[in-house]
Order: sequence, then structure tokens, then C-alpha cells
Amino acid sequence: QVQLVDDGGGLVQAGDSLRLSCGSSQIIFSSYHIAWFRQAPEKEREFVAALSRDDQEWFANSVKGRFTLSRDNHKNLVYLQMNGLRPEDTAAYYCAVTMARPIDPRRASEYWHWGQGTQVTVSS
Repeated sequence: QVQLVDDGGGLVQAGDSLRLSCGSSQIIFSSYHIAWFRQAPEKEREFVAALSRDDQEWFANSVKGRFTLSRDNHKNLVYLQMNGLRPEDTAAYYCAVTMARPIDPRRASEYWHWGQGTQVTVSS
């Protein structure tokens, strides 16, 4: 079982920034399609952003223009940079990967391996 380690969450104020990271000692991220999802209490898991192996990007409308994705192949890490955070961004954030090209990168079922989640809390 591939283990992904999500990190970087925290408690911030509205308007602040955070950078989440996703790492693994078992896979090479440049070979995988990667996504971030989030889940707030009593809500369903929702798509946030995705980065394909060939660097195509997808973003949820709610985060477009505020969040960006990047991959550091040297460190074998993937980042979700979150700027202009809002209280409605409060959720546990999960990275996920698949080696197979997703038919729909926004669909959680496409991804094989998941991180344990990192909590982001944005106060107003």
C-alpha cells in the first residue's frame, strides 16, 4: 500500500496563505496524476485541484485564481499553494494519486492512493 503524507495545514485568518505538501517515499510523483480533495464536517468530499503527469491543471471554481499547484521533482513533493483563504475553505485536505490517466480528474474514485489528510481551519 502506497503511503502519502499530507502536511502543512493549520489555523489561519481569512486572507492568509498556506502551502500544503504531499510526499511519499514509495512513488515518484512525476509518474503520477495528482489531485487534492477536501472534506468539511458533515459535507461530502469535494474536488479542489488536479495536476496531470504532463502538467495539465484543473481547479474547482471555488478556488480558481486563489490556489495553485506545483511539483518539485527533486524533492519528490507536490504542493497546493492556497492564497486568499476564506472560512469556507476550512476542511481536511487530502492528496491523492493515480498512475492511470483519469477519465475525469475531478472524480475521487479515479485515484488509487490517498494521504491521511491535513486540517486547514480559516477563521473570519
